[in-house]
Amino acid sequence: DWRTYEQRFSLRIKEAMKALDPLVREAVTAIRVEPKTGRPDSLSLEQKVKLLLIKQLVGESNRMFANMLDVFSMVSGMDVSYKTVERLYSDEEVMMALHNLHVLLLKRKGVERSDASGDGTGYSLTISKHYESVAKELKERAKEQGPATAQPSSSAPSTGTKGDGPRKRAFAYVFRLMDLSSSMYLAFGSSMRSEKEAFDRAMRMLSTLDVTLDSARLDRYYSTPGYVDSLGGARVFVIPKSNATMNGSWKWKETMKEFVTNPIQYLEQYYRRESSESGFAADKKMLGWGIAQRREDRIDCAQVCTGLWHNLFNLATL
Repeated sequence: DWRTYEQRFSLRIKEAMKALDPLVREAVTAIRVEPKTGRPDSLSLEQKVKLLLIKQLVGESNRMFANMLDVFSMVSGMDVSYKTVERLYSDEEVMMALHNLHVLLLKRKGVERSDASGDGTGYSLTISKHYESVAKELKERAKEQGPATAQPSSSAPSTGTKGDGPRKRAFAYVFRLMDLSSSMYLAFGSSMRSEKEAFDRAMRMLSTLDVTLDSARLDRYYSTPGYVDSLGGARVFVIPKSNATMNGSWKWKETMKEFVTNPIQYLEQYYRRESSESGFAADKKMLGWGIAQRREDRIDCAQVCTGLWHNLFNLATL
């Protein structure tokens, strides 16, 4: 029903825009910055955060613009160069405010305990390659390999030819953990080297939040005792690899036992992880499948902004 879809989409966008201004103001109010020497900033911290988030969003579809006209009043009167905008991606104060905004969004949605789903994807750093087509074969191969060799290579798929000097990286890895009941992202992390590092960064972010993880569903890539144990007391649903063994912690043994003794109920829980794939598809359709930044800290900031917009769009209860 396209009419109902458009009405719900419009409601989500309008609710996100309505909530953005007061939430950003609350997020930066908690931050106190010592006066610095040198030339004062032309923008306040609140203006920086708004400008960065809006910059990440604009330039998409006509439908998006039709529902976000009010947001441009938030940046009126700002006169800055493109270099100033780019530096926002590596501004530590801005990153602190973005983290505060993430915490406020989860509190606004009432996320305190979570049954979650997690998955990784990649964002292209060049317009000549698409992550899904390049990484699919490598990802499937990694799922079937043993624990010692299942990790991806130390670098993302790259472009360039021999003799060009250091080979340019083509993709950035991203891992996001989603709360299934609210479709809000709990934590996210990125890496230029491996999906494992992106996962570890997301788990470190999760440890800073006042959210209890009750269960998690992960792709078969994460079907090893180390990943299962890293989620603490949460129940974990994974599909074992073809060469999986019972070697590992008691939690790993209990997980494999549940898979064997109650396969139907286990798989019903496991396949709820399709929500993560749907979330990635929606994010890339709305905000693009590429990242324009090149420095690793700025790439991480860009994917944080994507995660925040996803949560803002899911504030409305449909």
